[in-house]
Amino acid sequence: MFTGIIKAVATIDGIRDFEGIRTFDIEFPAGFCTDLEIGASVSIDGTCLTVTEVVTPTRATFDVMQQSLDVTTLGLYTQGSRVNAERASKEGAEIGGHVLSGHIDFCTTVNQVRQVEANYAIRINVPQTWLRYIFAKGYIAINGASLTISEVNKTEGWFEVCLIPETRRATVFEDKQADSPLNIEIDRTTQVIVDTVERIMAEKLASDLLPQPH
Repeated sequence: MFTGIIKAVATIDGIRDFEGIRTFDIEFPAGFCTDLEIGASVSIDGTCLTVTEVVTPTRATFDVMQQSLDVTTLGLYTQGSRVNAERASKEGAEIGGHVLSGHIDFCTTVNQVRQVEANYAIRINVPQTWLRYIFAKGYIAINGASLTISEVNKTEGWFEVCLIPETRRATVFEDKQADSPLNIEIDRTTQVIVDTVERIMAEKLASDLLPQPH
């Protein structure tokens, strides 16, 4: 599990393909790999990956299956791509964002980026299927970062997040422009509540439509 608080911006330093597996060599800032072990989970742009080798104190490798490459933005990356990174949270650790699984729900693209004084407002396209889980002031994870939704337009199919200077400094979002691909993980609590309410309402409607006994 992860908290959505990005701990480092890392760089993909090498890519190798072999029989349906793509291996990423990722270079991290000093200190990120301290006590990192083979088998540990690391969130790379929101996708939970498993460490397959710790090469140096700042470098580790990760194997990614073709299915994961197909359903996340990882399949688009090249050598030199910058990514958000977070190590798995430890028991008892403070959750500064919200609980994330590292399982991407859908990929989408940036609609537009606006400068609002010292902040960035990023407008993000949303497939119609997922709009019912997105609400203003709710949580969402974008490339592994826990962010608060500032505005939603369900008619036009987008939402916005506003990034303060610290978030821009500590993440890759400064690199994003219109049409940049993004990984999205919706808030699981929101999903459960929405799905439960929809199921109960559907069951009640079906019950109301049944012939009533006389």
